[in-house]
Amino acid sequence: MAAAAGAVALLTVVGGCGNEPSDGVTTLSFFQFKGEALEDFNQIIADFEAENPDIRVVQNQVADADTAIRTLLVKDKAPDVITLNASGNFGRLAQAGVFYDFSDEPVLGTINPAVQEIIADLGTNGDEVSGLGYVNNANGVIYNQDIFEEQGLEVPETWDELIAVCDALEAAGITPFYGTLADSWTGLPSFNALGAYPAMDDFFDKMREQGEDTGPDSEVSFEKNFAEAMDQQYQLFEYMQDGYRGATYDDGNAAFANGEVAMLLQGIWALSPVKGINPDIRTGIFPYPAADDPADRVLVSGVDVVVTMAKDSPRKEEALRFIDYLFQKDVIEEFAASQNMVPSVEGAELSDEPAIQSVAPYFDEGRIAGFIDHQIPPSIPLAAIDQQFLFSGDAEAALATLDSEWSKVAARTIPVTGE
Repeated sequence: MAAAAGAVALLTVVGGCGNEPSDGVTTLSFFQFKGEALEDFNQIIADFEAENPDIRVVQNQVADADTAIRTLLVKDKAPDVITLNASGNFGRLAQAGVFYDFSDEPVLGTINPAVQEIIADLGTNGDEVSGLGYVNNANGVIYNQDIFEEQGLEVPETWDELIAVCDALEAAGITPFYGTLADSWTGLPSFNALGAYPAMDDFFDKMREQGEDTGPDSEVSFEKNFAEAMDQQYQLFEYMQDGYRGATYDDGNAAFANGEVAMLLQGIWALSPVKGINPDIRTGIFPYPAADDPADRVLVSGVDVVVTMAKDSPRKEEALRFIDYLFQKDVIEEFAASQNMVPSVEGAELSDEPAIQSVAPYFDEGRIAGFIDHQIPPSIPLAAIDQQFLFSGDAEAALATLDSEWSKVAARTIPVTGE
């Protein structure tokens, strides 16, 4: 009900932005989903309007962005400029062809191609480029640099090295990881990172082609391709603290901030709460070294903010001017630093935060991969399935359930073709 009320209120606000300017000033509606970025965007808007006095930008920030944007699109009230999280929901909207095609816009050439590939993998309308990656997160292992240095430990580059680090920490009386499975979603970062390796080579494209025929005997399946990744995830959870099943995400951030454990299986989104507790903690991030060859490591990254616009905006020229401003290096650098994110514009400088600096080479070299849970339909209870697996250790049952749920969704949503 609250989401619907917010969407209705937003319709009223956005609808009022469609009038023709009577004073020579064009008003743009700017749909923005990140509550924590409200003030950053307010400053960006103020600076933009100072340089562009013929344009006024009205920021509309709502909590349930996916519901609100769908309501606006159905009502033919699409905002002029839109930011969304580059998730599976964005991919489905892109496939529907509701967004502007940026293929011929110069701004596209400034963005890291690997970032755009992550967005394209979520879904496209033919060859259209329906969104521009703005800032990115990094899903890796956060580690306490002081503990590693005191114990003489190097950042692991292979799976065997990671396990050796865990064993060395335990031998020194230090808990390697803090588990937080009271919040089921906290198992997903490690699932996403370890699963990124078997998901390579068009795994999900093949899964969608198979549809409801997915299972142990199909060309690809969770049962066939993800067994090793699940075994690896379970092995890491054997290095957790006692009582990890009942601990929360906030408990984990506090324990790590206070030096009670050496590592967290989280991404850079955990840095702000950790630093809020202990501003002096020295942290780094390394990708899950699931591969045997260090050169094959990839960093899992989600495009935290994707920028797009209405397909047929009557204020196209003004909207593109605002978007071009958002992607200026100095603008995106300041925003990314404030949000503890990695900017998508090539050549943009990263913040001095050591954890951000530690993942820079993977972005520079294009060795990044998207979150695989963005490829799994939201109707499949992935977090609950993975949580139950981490409780029971029964990988075979978890993977069979994923295949079965995938087939059920495919039967309902993927057209069956035949002669």
